[in-house]
Amino acid sequence: METMDNSAAEQLRSIIERIERLEEEKANIASDIKDVYSEAKSMGYDTKIIRKVISLRKKQPHELEEEEQLLTLYRMAIGI
Repeated sequence: METMDNSAAEQLRSIIERIERLEEEKANIASDIKDVYSEAKSMGYDTKIIRKVISLRKKQPHELEEEEQLLTLYRMAIGI
């Protein structure tokens, strides 16, 4: 089995610790987002629709237009 020199071991330890900190921050942010969705729901908003709006806002206008056209086409094809 090979061993790492001290410099490489310290570098690896640093990387792992950074990832662990970021994972913790990510978990905290996910919890905060969940809290905001709960707040929105308690105010009477539909969280499923809020998630859809957020998803739509991330897309470029041409992507939205293409998606809408395909959705219309598929709806017409199945009669809804």
